[in-house]
Amino acid sequence: MADSDCCPECNRPTELVFDHSAGDTVCTECGLVLEAHSIDERSEWRTFSDDYSDNDPVRVGGPANPLLADGGLSTVISKPNGTSGEFLNGSLERWQGRGSNPDRALIQAFKTIAVMADRLGLVATIKDRANEIYKKVEDQNHLRGRNHDAILAACIYIACRQEDKPRTVKEICSVSNRATKKEIGRAKDFIVKQLELEMGQSVEMGTIHAGDFLKRFCSNLGMSNQAVKAAQEAVLKSEELDIRRSPISVAAAVIFMITQLSDDKKPLKDVSLVTGVTEGTLKYSYKDIYPHASRIIPGWYAREDELRSLVMP
Repeated sequence: MADSDCCPECNRPTELVFDHSAGDTVCTECGLVLEAHSIDERSEWRTFSDDYSDNDPVRVGGPANPLLADGGLSTVISKPNGTSGEFLNGSLERWQGRGSNPDRALIQAFKTIAVMADRLGLVATIKDRANEIYKKVEDQNHLRGRNHDAILAACIYIACRQEDKPRTVKEICSVSNRATKKEIGRAKDFIVKQLELEMGQSVEMGTIHAGDFLKRFCSNLGMSNQAVKAAQEAVLKSEELDIRRSPISVAAAVIFMITQLSDDKKPLKDVSLVTGVTEGTLKYSYKDIYPHASRIIPGWYAREDELRSLVMP
């Protein structure tokens, strides 16, 4: 790496080269070492796979985690050659026991949250928010006897709501280990209550709109871009109506209505499976929206005679 600078030996502007292997800054004109043994503070990505049979080029640990007591930078004495079948011997085993991580359970919880977040395709900000929520509840020491899987799933549900990227309880239930929808719902109410007691104020969860789920549902159903655009416009107009159904049910009903007006019709069963809305609830929601079809369906997508062809499922 060369920079233009003035060498005190040459007394003129010249090129200075930084030798990364030696940590020296050298003048290219006279060879004077201007600075020796400099510390390179950049990330090092050199790989030692030839020596250790490891394809990971990173020689440093992960970033510090403020939610952990030691920042997540504790030292672990690994087993010989990194094999799981061999054990530490003598003093090393004793030192490893003495240096056991007090945040081991917390780290495992964060790993479980990360796995669920990855399965749902969530961004890092939501995962970090879920970790913070779990840490706050765990610090209050009220988790004994609680369904741990449901607590972790509920943390993700609340984090999604707070980050304006809501997921349905059924979606989160599908990636949790053994928690049911009812257990996650109870865990969510418990966490919200604990957070409100800690902060002394109500917890802001964010408002759910039908449009928050629409694009994901449409994508999973393989709908065309034109149909997705029509469904988005229909959902926006449906918010002006007094339809006393959950946003998820409204989104499902609008999607089913839009697909019935296209060449690629989707059966009620498929829409129910993708949206997580039962067929019975979907039928009732469709019945409530049906009288307003001419108001919410864009004119460019369907004509009046096509709207009249819509039938109740």
